[in-house]
Amino acid sequence: MEFEKFKVMQFPRDVIVGHSILHNIPSLVPLYSRGKGVLIITGNITYGVTGREVESMLKDARIETQVIKTGDATYENLVKCEEEARGIKPGIMIGVGGGSKIDLTKKSAFDLDVPFISVPTSPSHDGIASPRATIKKGSLVLSENARMPVAIVADTSVLIKAPYRYLAAGAADVISNVTAVLDWKLANRIKGEEVSSSAATLAEYAATELMEKAHMILPGVEESAWLVTKQILASGTAMAIASSSRPASGSEHLFSHAIEMTGKGTAIHGELCALGTVATMFLHGGDWKKLASVFKQINISIRAADYGLTSEDVIHALSTAHSIRPERYTILGESDLSHSAAERALEITEII
Repeated sequence: MEFEKFKVMQFPRDVIVGHSILHNIPSLVPLYSRGKGVLIITGNITYGVTGREVESMLKDARIETQVIKTGDATYENLVKCEEEARGIKPGIMIGVGGGSKIDLTKKSAFDLDVPFISVPTSPSHDGIASPRATIKKGSLVLSENARMPVAIVADTSVLIKAPYRYLAAGAADVISNVTAVLDWKLANRIKGEEVSSSAATLAEYAATELMEKAHMILPGVEESAWLVTKQILASGTAMAIASSSRPASGSEHLFSHAIEMTGKGTAIHGELCALGTVATMFLHGGDWKKLASVFKQINISIRAADYGLTSEDVIHALSTAHSIRPERYTILGESDLSHSAAERALEITEII
């Protein structure tokens, strides 16, 4: 029988991480641009933090540059960004900001078939280096195919200026790979889903590295931003190898999305992943206490009430999260987890 297996893997070609390295951006643009213009997608705050500086560097290099300032990663903002981008017809796009601005850029770049450069201003989650975008559409939270950045420019002197909460949340997002990989392997055993051992190993390595060095993740220490960002990039590479978010997104992310869809509480993505990772590790029969200890060490609470969430909010999310991506088999199964089972898991792990 003829061998017909086929797979596409996309990786960034330039990854520049370190202190004060934004000046490299103008030299990257001509390497990857398909036209003469650059479109920067950023936000009002992140434009002041970094976007204006990037724009100035590009204009000083005599590169035609335009800027779109946008808000959260919603479907409505995505449509607006793409409409403006079609009128501009850029040769390359640059996402400058946190997760939402980069999600809007990578999704717009994918839809318009334009290369893009990722310039994160906070290390809040692994989306700065992955080919997936999280877009909110009404009450839904959609995980969409997106453009892998051709280059990533992560300036640690910029990243460390973001509130420590975002650094800790980025670390938690990577640490959550431990349950994502367990879910992936479970799907392999139960459903016969193919697992990339190299992608799984890399994702686990990134999580383990941060767990073992949690004591080094500190407020105001630039080396902490370096440590977390390196493993965020490793996590993104694992997804690129797998051509899927599987190695970094499992039951814990379904739980996070289930909460995000309600619009309740004050937790950001990585914090919700921390709650989900502890709860689903318990369901897997793994060492959830070790995870809880690591999250405590980096000042991430796993108490739902600390984020303005009620017991019923989190019980309902854990019970119904499987329905968000029914094609993705996890420890949560294929039908609603019983209310009593969800309550027990969350009570034992002291999330409620």
